[in-house]
Amino acid sequence: MARRERVVRMSVELPLWRALTAYRVLTMVYAVLLFVFTRQNFERPLVAAGFLAVLVVWTLATLPKVANAARCTRGFLAADLTVALTGILLTPLADAHAQTHDGPTLPSIWTAGSVLAFAIKGGWRWAGFASSFVAVANIVERGEPSRDTFHNVLLVWVASIAIGYVVEVARASERTLARALEIEAATRERERLARDIHDSVLQVLAMVQRRGTALGGEAAELGRMAGEQEVALRSLVAGGLVPASRVSEDESQGAVVRIVDVPDDDGPAQPCDLRTLLAPHAGAKVTLSEPGAPVLMDAPAARELAAAVGAALDNVNRHAGPDAQAWILVEDWPDEVIVTVRDDGPGIAEGRLAQAEGEGRLGVAQSIRGRLRDLGGTAELLSVPGQGTEVELRIPRGKAAE
Repeated sequence: MARRERVVRMSVELPLWRALTAYRVLTMVYAVLLFVFTRQNFERPLVAAGFLAVLVVWTLATLPKVANAARCTRGFLAADLTVALTGILLTPLADAHAQTHDGPTLPSIWTAGSVLAFAIKGGWRWAGFASSFVAVANIVERGEPSRDTFHNVLLVWVASIAIGYVVEVARASERTLARALEIEAATRERERLARDIHDSVLQVLAMVQRRGTALGGEAAELGRMAGEQEVALRSLVAGGLVPASRVSEDESQGAVVRIVDVPDDDGPAQPCDLRTLLAPHAGAKVTLSEPGAPVLMDAPAARELAAAVGAALDNVNRHAGPDAQAWILVEDWPDEVIVTVRDDGPGIAEGRLAQAEGEGRLGVAQSIRGRLRDLGGTAELLSVPGQGTEVELRIPRGKAAE
């Protein structure tokens, strides 16, 4: 059966990079407009104009660098911070009054974008490193810093560290979620294989063991060996033989989950009449009661439901005795499909199902309940010792063909 792989990326970090890209462009425009409307206040407007020209070219040319963490290298971050610090320290040269009037620096609030890049890339420690350099440059640029200067410096320092910390928490949450998906996928794959093995190999081994014991002689030894292999195989399946079908990675674009799909060999799912899948079960010891109209369902869901019915009937054959009778009732309701399997056997003793699961016997736990759970349905088992057993399988109508 062919498998195909699709990649799902989960990242709260990517929107932050997009927001940073927009922020750098908007604050670049703001710095230019601020100079245009206040250029008469500059003693050396050519110095300011020259720096702003470099700032515009740098910002536009490096937009791809702030697209994601992979492109935002340490070298770029160092160069970007250097541009911001240069603009701050050039401000007194372009406008000598800036030191005494607490006016904006040449890059203005564009500088915060450089610090935020550090925060998103490396977390709160990198943010603290970059904002400290900006703080020192602002204090040096002011000469005699005022209270407002210290207030602004502290605001940038605290805000950048807080954003860096949030990014680190988000990354950790993504890795945790990816790991949870990995475990969930491994569990589902293991359960699927366990159902398939139970419906085929394990049942054959159990039959060989029973028949060999009954025949005696060399057949008894063969039955004993089959029983040992059955126990070993159940232990392997229950212990997690199947590797994860989803793996997570800590990449620059967030946690990555690769989902291995097993497409249906029959191509796209087509509506299937559940009655045709259940009809082969009818016989001298099994009575099938069904609606007069087709019970249309998606083919994969119909096959899984029919397999669960088959597993219930297998349990009847194995545990209810050779003379037990079974009845299958199919109900097609507007909101769900219900299939009930009932027998007149001796029933199930209290605690027997839990004991069977502990022994690795998955007839009810996986072949029946597991299948219905994967389909979004439920499987209810009602048994009274001496009065038979009833298994009710319910699938929401959303799984059926419209």
